[in-house]
Amino acid sequence: MQLRMKHAEANPGAFQTMLQLEKFIKTSGLDPKLYELIKLRASQLNGCAFCVDMHAKEMRKMGESEQRIILLSVWRDTPLYTEEERAVLELTEAVTRIADAGVPDHLYEKVRAHFDEAQFVTLIMAINTINCWNRLGIATGMFPECNH
Repeated sequence: MQLRMKHAEANPGAFQTMLQLEKFIKTSGLDPKLYELIKLRASQLNGCAFCVDMHAKEMRKMGESEQRIILLSVWRDTPLYTEEERAVLELTEAVTRIADAGVPDHLYEKVRAHFDEAQFVTLIMAINTINCWNRLGIATGMFPECNH
Protein backbone atom coordinates (compact mmCIF):
# COMPACT_ATOMS: atom_id res chain seq x y z
CA MET A 1 0.00 0.00 0.00
CA GLN A 2 1.14 3.48 -0.73
CA LEU A 3 -0.26 6.78 0.46
CA ARG A 4 -1.36 8.82 -2.54
CA MET A 5 -0.91 12.17 -0.87
CA LYS A 6 -0.86 13.94 2.45
CA HIS A 7 -4.17 15.76 2.17
CA ALA A 8 -3.44 18.17 5.03
CA GLU A 9 -0.34 19.37 3.21
CA ALA A 10 -1.93 19.33 -0.24
CA ASN A 11 -4.81 21.57 0.88
CA PRO A 12 -4.35 23.09 4.34
CA GLY A 13 -7.55 25.12 4.02
CA ALA A 14 -9.66 22.00 3.53
CA PHE A 15 -7.90 20.34 6.46
CA GLN A 16 -8.55 23.37 8.69
CA THR A 17 -12.22 23.29 7.70
CA MET A 18 -12.41 19.67 8.83
CA LEU A 19 -10.76 20.58 12.12
CA GLN A 20 -13.38 23.28 12.62
CA LEU A 21 -16.12 20.67 12.17
CA GLU A 22 -14.38 18.51 14.81
CA LYS A 23 -14.14 21.52 17.14
CA PHE A 24 -17.87 22.19 16.74
CA ILE A 25 -18.75 18.60 17.62
CA LYS A 26 -16.33 18.44 20.55
CA THR A 27 -17.74 21.65 22.07
CA SER A 28 -21.38 20.76 21.38
CA GLY A 29 -21.94 18.71 24.52
CA LEU A 30 -22.12 15.41 22.62
CA ASP A 31 -20.78 12.59 24.80
CA PRO A 32 -17.24 11.86 23.53
CA LYS A 33 -17.74 8.10 23.90
CA LEU A 34 -20.93 8.29 21.84
CA TYR A 35 -19.05 10.30 19.20
CA GLU A 36 -16.40 7.57 19.03
CA LEU A 37 -19.15 4.95 18.53
CA ILE A 38 -20.45 7.05 15.63
CA LYS A 39 -16.95 7.40 14.18
CA LEU A 40 -16.13 3.72 14.42
CA ARG A 41 -19.46 2.51 13.02
CA ALA A 42 -19.45 4.91 10.06
CA SER A 43 -15.82 4.02 9.35
CA GLN A 44 -16.73 0.33 9.35
CA LEU A 45 -19.58 0.95 6.92
CA ASN A 46 -17.39 3.06 4.64
CA GLY A 47 -14.46 0.64 4.73
CA CYS A 48 -11.92 3.19 5.94
CA ALA A 49 -9.20 1.04 7.49
CA PHE A 50 -7.24 4.05 8.75
CA CYS A 51 -10.27 5.42 10.63
CA VAL A 52 -11.42 2.03 11.94
CA ASP A 53 -7.97 1.49 13.42
CA MET A 54 -7.73 5.01 14.84
CA HIS A 55 -11.18 5.06 16.44
CA ALA A 56 -10.90 1.56 17.90
CA LYS A 57 -7.63 2.67 19.54
CA GLU A 58 -9.26 5.88 20.77
CA MET A 59 -12.17 3.94 22.26
CA ARG A 60 -9.72 1.70 24.13
CA LYS A 61 -7.98 4.79 25.52
CA MET A 62 -11.38 6.05 26.72
CA GLY A 63 -11.91 2.82 28.64
CA GLU A 64 -14.29 1.12 26.23
CA SER A 65 -14.40 -2.66 26.54
CA GLU A 66 -12.81 -4.79 23.86
CA GLN A 67 -16.09 -6.68 23.54
CA ARG A 68 -18.11 -3.54 22.69
CA ILE A 69 -15.47 -2.48 20.13
CA ILE A 70 -15.36 -5.90 18.46
CA LEU A 71 -19.14 -6.36 18.40
CA LEU A 72 -19.99 -2.89 17.12
CA SER A 73 -20.46 -4.15 13.56
CA VAL A 74 -23.20 -6.48 14.85
CA TRP A 75 -24.68 -4.14 17.47
CA ARG A 76 -28.25 -5.23 16.70
CA ASP A 77 -27.43 -8.79 17.82
CA THR A 78 -26.08 -8.02 21.30
CA PRO A 79 -27.50 -6.37 24.42
CA LEU A 80 -24.21 -4.50 25.04
CA TYR A 81 -25.48 -1.14 23.77
CA THR A 82 -28.00 1.15 25.47
CA GLU A 83 -31.26 2.20 23.80
CA GLU A 84 -29.78 5.66 23.26
CA GLU A 85 -26.67 4.18 21.63
CA ARG A 86 -28.81 1.88 19.49
CA ALA A 87 -30.84 4.81 18.22
CA VAL A 88 -27.66 6.73 17.37
CA LEU A 89 -26.07 3.71 15.68
CA GLU A 90 -29.17 3.21 13.56
CA LEU A 91 -29.13 6.91 12.66
CA THR A 92 -25.41 6.65 11.81
CA GLU A 93 -26.15 3.80 9.42
CA ALA A 94 -29.11 5.60 7.84
CA VAL A 95 -27.23 8.86 7.29
CA THR A 96 -24.07 7.10 6.07
CA ARG A 97 -26.22 5.17 3.58
CA ILE A 98 -28.65 8.07 3.01
CA ALA A 99 -29.41 7.13 -0.62
CA ASP A 100 -30.78 3.72 0.41
CA ALA A 101 -33.81 4.85 2.42
CA GLY A 102 -33.18 8.32 3.82
CA VAL A 103 -34.01 8.76 7.50
CA PRO A 104 -37.47 7.27 8.04
CA ASP A 105 -39.93 8.93 10.43
CA HIS A 106 -39.80 6.03 12.89
CA LEU A 107 -36.02 6.42 13.18
CA TYR A 108 -36.29 10.18 13.62
CA GLU A 109 -38.79 9.61 16.45
CA LYS A 110 -36.58 6.93 18.03
CA VAL A 111 -33.62 9.32 18.14
CA ARG A 112 -35.77 12.26 19.30
CA ALA A 113 -36.88 10.19 22.30
CA HIS A 114 -33.32 10.67 23.60
CA PHE A 115 -32.20 13.96 22.02
CA ASP A 116 -33.75 17.40 21.46
CA GLU A 117 -33.79 19.13 18.07
CA ALA A 118 -30.44 20.89 18.54
CA GLN A 119 -28.83 17.63 19.67
CA PHE A 120 -30.34 15.84 16.67
CA VAL A 121 -28.67 18.34 14.34
CA THR A 122 -25.39 17.86 16.24
CA LEU A 123 -25.67 14.10 15.71
CA ILE A 124 -26.19 14.65 11.97
CA MET A 125 -23.15 16.93 11.87
CA ALA A 126 -21.09 14.34 13.78
CA ILE A 127 -22.10 11.64 11.30
CA ASN A 128 -21.40 13.95 8.36
CA THR A 129 -17.98 14.83 9.76
CA ILE A 130 -16.75 11.26 10.09
CA ASN A 131 -18.17 10.40 6.67
CA CYS A 132 -16.13 13.28 5.24
CA TRP A 133 -12.97 12.10 7.05
CA ASN A 134 -13.58 8.58 5.72
CA ARG A 135 -13.88 9.85 2.19
CA LEU A 136 -10.68 11.90 2.53
CA GLY A 137 -8.85 8.90 3.97
CA ILE A 138 -10.02 6.43 1.35
CA ALA A 139 -9.56 8.77 -1.62
CA THR A 140 -6.01 9.71 -0.58
CA GLY A 141 -4.99 6.11 0.15
CA MET A 142 -4.62 6.30 3.92
CA PHE A 143 -4.10 3.03 5.80
CA PRO A 144 -3.33 2.14 9.44
CA GLU A 145 0.04 3.46 10.59
CA CYS A 146 0.63 5.42 7.38
CA ASN A 147 2.59 8.64 7.70
CA HIS A 148 -0.17 11.07 6.79
